[in-house]
Amino acid sequence: MITIGAVDSIRNLPATALFGSNIIAFFILAAIFFLIPSGMISAELASQAAEGEGGIYRWVTQAFGKKAGFIAVWFQWIENVVYYPALLSFIAGTVAYLIDPHLIQDKIYLVSFILIAFWVITGLNMLGMKTSSFISNICALFGLVLPMFLIIAMGIIWVASGKPMHVNLTPSHLMPDFSHPELWVTLAGVMLSMCGMEIATIHVRETKNPQRTFPRALLISTVFILVTLILGALSIAIVVPKSQLSLIAGILQAFQLFFDAYHLHWMVPVVAISLIIGGMGGLNSWLIAPTRGLQYAGKQGHHLPKLLLHENRHGAPVALLITQAIIVSITLVIFVLLPTINSSYWYLNVLAAQLYMFMYILMFAASIALRKRRGQHHKIGYQIPGGPMGTYVVAALGLVGSIATVIIGFFPPSNIHDGSVGHYAFLIAIGLLVMSAPAVWLSWRGK
Repeated sequence: MITIGAVDSIRNLPATALFGSNIIAFFILAAIFFLIPSGMISAELASQAAEGEGGIYRWVTQAFGKKAGFIAVWFQWIENVVYYPALLSFIAGTVAYLIDPHLIQDKIYLVSFILIAFWVITGLNMLGMKTSSFISNICALFGLVLPMFLIIAMGIIWVASGKPMHVNLTPSHLMPDFSHPELWVTLAGVMLSMCGMEIATIHVRETKNPQRTFPRALLISTVFILVTLILGALSIAIVVPKSQLSLIAGILQAFQLFFDAYHLHWMVPVVAISLIIGGMGGLNSWLIAPTRGLQYAGKQGHHLPKLLLHENRHGAPVALLITQAIIVSITLVIFVLLPTINSSYWYLNVLAAQLYMFMYILMFAASIALRKRRGQHHKIGYQIPGGPMGTYVVAALGLVGSIATVIIGFFPPSNIHDGSVGHYAFLIAIGLLVMSAPAVWLSWRGK
């Protein structure tokens, strides 16, 4: 359940629904080249962590030193910072759908909502506000479980009743033409929706019989994530025409069409409110955790100035939280530079996915280095079957998937980008450079 809660997300469904029935094959590929390898590798790394808790900083530091460890945790943090505007634009789009659907394409409304909401939540976290497990579970229930199962159920009913569909679900259309470059762009959105498997694996050392228990948990969660993401995306694709699909309001577009068909109009506000509650709760839960991880890494390697490590009387890393909010505010210029809301949303998703992949590349490389160092007969709580070769093969699969995602991210889908491919790729390159350069400089100056 921890794994499912960390990875499964309804927010990314419209971005993958763009590609219709082809999405099934890409989800399966992403599971083989990323979802399963990231889960198995992070479990093995968490099991063999020498002391204390696991986590990406400790794993990469053990393999390559504190500088590399800091760069890895920086990517984990900055990825979230880039993704916050995308998450808040999803919430803003949901609110707009309740008030006035035309606001969804209003950049002034979108930027204003994101700025106000993010600074308010940042302020709450500065007061030391910690969301209790009860509140977190309620937010997950409202924002993920109920809407996800509801949209899948509506999609199944729609297909079973023989209503018209905007995608072809015949076997001949399920297998994409992999020679078509446009289809590979799908991978970036799919991979982002599968990130986070490493979060739950820090508990693998507390698990009874992890060699047997963890593979079962991984299998169950992988199947659940794949089924819900595939069926959820297809439920949107069958009812919303691709040309009309909004990446920030696609969920409610689909629900609106479903409810109109079944005369359940009163359900739209209910679903919208549940998505808003779930989104805000998820943002609040994620806001401070990566920041604390960066603060810990900065202290261990002396990579961050003392000013950025300052905590207030509530124990909140106030300097880093303010820095984070400033970066998020600056990032919103993307909504001005790109021609449409959809292209801006896609850009932020892809940039977040690429930055996250940098972290995973370091994680997979660290697993190879540490497995080679441990040797053949070293016993740990969980070990990938097949000995060292098993670890090398699984890590290699993960590396291939991660590197491919970074490369493919430079090419935009033609149906959501109005400018040239070169302009888009330039913006991606600038985004990666701006977000990565501070990590290299700070690690270099660390004592």
